[in-house]
Amino acid sequence: MDYSSLSPQALVLACADTGDELAWQEFIRRFHRLIAAVVLRTAHRWGEMSPQIVDELIQETYLKFCADKCRLLRSFHSTQDDAIYGYVKVVTANLVHDHFKASRAEKRGGSVVTAPIDVDPQARCVWNPEPSTADVERKVLIQQVAACLDKVTSGPNAERDRRVFWLYYRTGLSASAIAALPATGLATKGVESTLLRLTRLVRQRLAGHERADAASKSAKGIRAAESL
Repeated sequence: MDYSSLSPQALVLACADTGDELAWQEFIRRFHRLIAAVVLRTAHRWGEMSPQIVDELIQETYLKFCADKCRLLRSFHSTQDDAIYGYVKVVTANLVHDHFKASRAEKRGGSVVTAPIDVDPQARCVWNPEPSTADVERKVLIQQVAACLDKVTSGPNAERDRRVFWLYYRTGLSASAIAALPATGLATKGVESTLLRLTRLVRQRLAGHERADAASKSAKGIRAAESL
């Protein structure tokens, strides 16, 4: 399909509904300059001009648009087709502001309450006070994977590698779509190689944790039996 012929809103829906890498490549082609400009301008207001941080925030923006089966993109509705550009600007700016608010609060040793960045800017937010067991288990698993990922990544490309991992596993972007992001700095083969390496290392570490937990439970059982 020729996604270049679609209207902006139709393209966004195609990305959300199909996940086609060609659709995402067209999305990046149309919206990357806008996203990068908003990130750069908003970061500058916070006194931050580091190219590395700007690149990280740009990729975080793509992560947010892809998260939860592209909920942010699906939630957008407007009778004006070009309104999507304003929506993208709002989401991007909110993400950058929240990043620096949290960062400043952490440096001060305090805390700051901000709206979650994936909250719909049009305020159609539903709060679920009782998450399901599956939601809790998934959150725990993601935390375990994140901890393992932090352990197996190091060096100057650690942040990039972690972002590639999450873009693939949490948002469903293909290796070629990830490679199309200008800030990635990798060809498709490089993305695939990074994913294979990190997946293997994370699985090995998770398996090690499971064996350790099993051994710990067994030891506790033996001690309990001996105390009887």
